[in-house]
Amino acid sequence: MAKRKEDNFCSPENAKRPRLEEMEDLTRDGDEDFTNGSSTLTAAEVGIIESIQLRNFMCHSMLGPFKFGSNVNFIVGNNGSGKSAVLTALIVGLGGKAIATNRGSSLKGFVKDGQNSADISITLRNRGDDAYRANVYGDSIVVQQHISMDGSRSYKLKSQTGAVVSAKKEELIAILDHFNIQVDNPVSVLTQEMSKQFLQSKNEGDKYKFFMKATQLEQMKEDYSYIMETKERTKEQINQGEERLVELKRQCLEKEERFENIAELSTMKTNLEYLKHEMAWAVVNEIEKQLNAIRDNIKIGEDRAARLQRKLEEQQARLNEAENKYKDIQDKLDNISEETNARAPECMALKADLTAKKRTYNEAEVLYNRSLSEYKALKKDDEQLCKRIEELKKSADQSLEPERLERQKKISWLKERGKALRDQENSINQEIEQFQQAIEKDKEEHTRIKREELDVKHTLNYNQRQLKELKDSKTDRLKRFGPHVPALLEAIDDACTRGQFTHKPVGPLGACIHLRDPEHALAIESCLKGLLQAYCCHNHSDERVLQTLMRKFYLPGTSRPQIIVSEFRKDVYDVRHRAAYHPDFPTVLTALEIDNAVVANSLIDMRGIETILLIKNNSVARAVMQSQKPPKNCREAFTADGDQVFAGRYYSSEYTRPKFLSRDLDSEISHLENEVENKKAQILSLQHHLSALEKDTKHNEELLRRYQLHYKELKMKIRKNTSEIQELENIEEHQSVDISTLEDEAQDNKTKMKMAEENMEQQKENMEYLKSLKVEAESKYNAIKLKINQLSEQADPLKGPLS
Repeated sequence: MAKRKEDNFCSPENAKRPRLEEMEDLTRDGDEDFTNGSSTLTAAEVGIIESIQLRNFMCHSMLGPFKFGSNVNFIVGNNGSGKSAVLTALIVGLGGKAIATNRGSSLKGFVKDGQNSADISITLRNRGDDAYRANVYGDSIVVQQHISMDGSRSYKLKSQTGAVVSAKKEELIAILDHFNIQVDNPVSVLTQEMSKQFLQSKNEGDKYKFFMKATQLEQMKEDYSYIMETKERTKEQINQGEERLVELKRQCLEKEERFENIAELSTMKTNLEYLKHEMAWAVVNEIEKQLNAIRDNIKIGEDRAARLQRKLEEQQARLNEAENKYKDIQDKLDNISEETNARAPECMALKADLTAKKRTYNEAEVLYNRSLSEYKALKKDDEQLCKRIEELKKSADQSLEPERLERQKKISWLKERGKALRDQENSINQEIEQFQQAIEKDKEEHTRIKREELDVKHTLNYNQRQLKELKDSKTDRLKRFGPHVPALLEAIDDACTRGQFTHKPVGPLGACIHLRDPEHALAIESCLKGLLQAYCCHNHSDERVLQTLMRKFYLPGTSRPQIIVSEFRKDVYDVRHRAAYHPDFPTVLTALEIDNAVVANSLIDMRGIETILLIKNNSVARAVMQSQKPPKNCREAFTADGDQVFAGRYYSSEYTRPKFLSRDLDSEISHLENEVENKKAQILSLQHHLSALEKDTKHNEELLRRYQLHYKELKMKIRKNTSEIQELENIEEHQSVDISTLEDEAQDNKTKMKMAEENMEQQKENMEYLKSLKVEAESKYNAIKLKINQLSEQADPLKGPLS
């Protein structure tokens, strides 16, 4: 490239210390004359760098444009003012690699921090007879390069008027070859590092390599080798062609001889032309028929598409109506459930109160019946005494008076003994009832503790399985999604290698997503639930193959991962028009890093993750979703505790810790180990309690058997005593009796009758009072039970459409 010396220097602002940074190729003649500091060199017409401009390049927001002279140019300035940036931009802007600049290994390193891209614009002179496509580019060629943050770059080659001529790198290479500009040649562009390396190198071999590269002898050597190889191949092809040419000449002679022997050649040519025309029109006719059939098919397809569109709109309307109906039914069910739950404690309290009052009433009734029986017995004794007195008064025979008195005395003693036995019987009966109640209470408590023990054992087994899975997942993360997952994925890979799948299934989905914020782990697990273990298939054929593979690892009756069938797409759905937005809280979609578009699209289809917000604080979530209008397009939200929040209701999470997405495995394992130890201690405590209850029950049953045996013995004694009294009373004796004694006894009996009657009336009044309390409690309990049954009956018809 020809150069000329300029009097004016291109110096950036804030100059500190002049420094020679770049000097383009300088060609000088030995006898070149200078007069008054001006050069006599002739300016070149092509390949001269006229100007350069940088934007967001290295550490400069805007540098230039610098307008260069035609010959020698010096760029001076302070450190950091942009001298090296201009040279680096010249290399990169003309297609050089980043490593050739000795300023970085990747183009993205040249983009200014905080910016998304950098731009370089270089203007090359294009005049004279050697101009490159002067009719297209004009007197100058503008090379614009755009460098993105990811390290990619694009070119725009513009003419002098600013019109874009090409955006291909091949065009730039052609321009540089035409102008003989070699950005990777140290003779053309010599960087600081390259100059230092050349000056400091003491190895003759390195200097020879530098010489070979600078003079292009190395490139010429490679080109010469390539030319020689091409020459040898060409010679071989020529030899083969000569051999083939002899054969072709022979065939040509045969064809000429045959052509001369064919008669009526002109007629055949005419017929041939005619047939060609006929054939052409036949082809046209056939194509027209095909076009008409295609037009008919297109019309049919359009009509069918219109019908399907109408049907789709009808189905969408039905779907919207069903969703509204489902929401209304769900709201009604929620209200009924809330009301039922609200009345349940009251119902239990009323039931307990009713049971207590029934027990009290039954006890009062027993006391009343006992008093009534006692009164009837006394009344019967009174009647017998009166009858006996009358009989004695009529009896005139007084000779058997001592015997009668002895018999009467024995009867009195037997009655007193019978009374003592009955009192003892009542006492033992009460003891038996107490023991029966204690045994029944212990059995109920035993049943409750046994049920609680089974629940704790079930939880312990679940925690132990989860602990084992977590420990296994320390070496293989996929085992967190199930112990069979690694083997299943190997089987999927084998089947894919054998060509059994159209597209390889993707899954489990939980292994394909990553959290941006670890605190959202429990919220996202509560949201996605079983989808974290699901797999995606491209079509139903792939689904059937995957089902067959799953049967080898999951036993019948056990739960298998869900399989989602949806056509695989390379791009994620554009959900910007229907996604929820809140300035302070992310959606599930934005809170996840999902590299696979199939996974993202499946979660959008199955769960609508673009419409679900993540709000860590429970009270803030209630305020956002319930105290005010929810954000646009937001259907629900999840808290950091996994609670689900809707506009009108709130559901607590059934999970306490994340299972699949937690990053701190050691903490999870430690927590589960503590849970397992606590559950084992709880089971041990429950077993001790059960053992104590069983021992207490056995002791009470033994005492109950003893009291029941004693009760039977008393019954036999009472019957024997009563029988003896009846025998003595039924003896027909003609002895005289002491009427006054019988009358005293009758009087005492009347007094007892009166006391028994008063006690009976008192017991009756108490029983009636307790009965009224029992009836009132029954009324209240039946009323609330009826209300709960009515709510249940209201809920049953609503549950039908949901199922």
